[in-house]
Amino acid sequence: MALIPDILLEARIAARAFADYVGGGSLRLGVTGLSRAGKTIFITALVDALTRVSEASQAGARNHLPVFRVHAEGRLVHGALDPQPDDNVPRFAYEDHLAALHAGPDRHWPQSTRRISQLRLTLEFESETGWRKGARHLSLDIVDYPGEWLLDLPLLEKSYAQWSSEMLDAARGAARASLSAEWRGFLAGIDAAQAADENVARKAAEIFTSYLRACRDEKYALSTLPPGRFLMPGDLEGSPALTFAPLPLTQEISSGSLAAMMERRFEAYKRYVVQPFFRDHFARIDRQIVLVDALAAINSGPAALRDLELALGDVLLAFRAGQNNLLSSIFRPRADKILFAATKADHLHHASHDRLEAILRQLTMRAIHRAEGVGAKIDVIALAALRATREAQMVHEGEKLDAIIGTPLAGETIGEETFDGTQEAAVFPGELPDDPRILFRGDFLAQDHLQAQMRFLRFRPPLLDAPTLMPHIRLDRALQFLIGDRLA
Repeated sequence: MALIPDILLEARIAARAFADYVGGGSLRLGVTGLSRAGKTIFITALVDALTRVSEASQAGARNHLPVFRVHAEGRLVHGALDPQPDDNVPRFAYEDHLAALHAGPDRHWPQSTRRISQLRLTLEFESETGWRKGARHLSLDIVDYPGEWLLDLPLLEKSYAQWSSEMLDAARGAARASLSAEWRGFLAGIDAAQAADENVARKAAEIFTSYLRACRDEKYALSTLPPGRFLMPGDLEGSPALTFAPLPLTQEISSGSLAAMMERRFEAYKRYVVQPFFRDHFARIDRQIVLVDALAAINSGPAALRDLELALGDVLLAFRAGQNNLLSSIFRPRADKILFAATKADHLHHASHDRLEAILRQLTMRAIHRAEGVGAKIDVIALAALRATREAQMVHEGEKLDAIIGTPLAGETIGEETFDGTQEAAVFPGELPDDPRILFRGDFLAQDHLQAQMRFLRFRPPLLDAPTLMPHIRLDRALQFLIGDRLA
């Protein structure tokens, strides 16, 4: 289905972008990532740092963001939350998330992102760049949205038949065959050419959604799971636009058939769900950070890593400016900087941080290579927006090991030990391999000595002291890449 661009809207966006650049203006930062990647924590820590860092500087605290140049040079004057510009977008619940982290013994990680939300943070700073020198301000509009929605964008280029074929091929693969068995068994008992039947459509969608949910489970940590709204339906739950599923198609789709019903609803999903997200939110983003829980995929093995690699390729294609890409040729996304960030670096000793970054580079290498003409700057980083552990050394069987100390979440296990969520523990998470390609080999999990060496636990948030800024790993480097040039 062809989409007609709003030329006047594009002209207004371009004019506003130029005005923003000349006058300081505003910058829209998109924050996304797949399930459990840490989007909510990243935004909460970012806002906490930028609204309190000048206060900490005046109190004589050490430089909390040394790589973030505007702060390191003493030019960041003030940061404050302001009313957001879009009245039809929910506000990011910053204060609620901050309260969850500061709840003392009852502290907990805030609820994950399940819908789009927004926050405006206005920064006052001293510019030292040429004719713009002097007091200026930047309104940073932070747009938070589920990464699953971003993975829906490639659907705009696909027909129902193409999507069905791809989903069925993936479901038969080794990584998903057992998880998709019930769904594929149900499909074996129906005929795509049979008369349209609402009960059959609802049952197919229900079993298909259960399959997608099983793939996302931490045990498997699979990532390529469109349509994203099947797992996060919101107000659309039960609507025809979410009541469809792939079908095996062996002939032309005939009018009045079950396949025709599914095809119509697939097109409705693109028209009423995917296109508005692209038009109203994604196409307006100036900078983008994509958070990646690479450690969960490593825990789950090579199949999960390869699936994550495919997902990140789809993510980057959504920003691509290639000539033959429908999304780019019609809508032309504006993001000129994209940062891929491997989160939860605090679950490793710092000796492995460079290796975690190398794994993320491996995951994104093919996608970045395909997008050489994107016109955007792309980088990768390993970070922890809120550091939940500290480092130490432990001795095991006479050998000194680089360890981390934190409070594992209740139910986390190492060997025969199960943690209750109240006691700190010193943990040796293992060392990531020098060569990240080892992790993608199918025989990796069969190598018991390597598997036993690496196990990444989940930890509770640290016990925070209200006056103290949140501890982090490389949040300052992320800020410098994403917005540093606009604060020069």
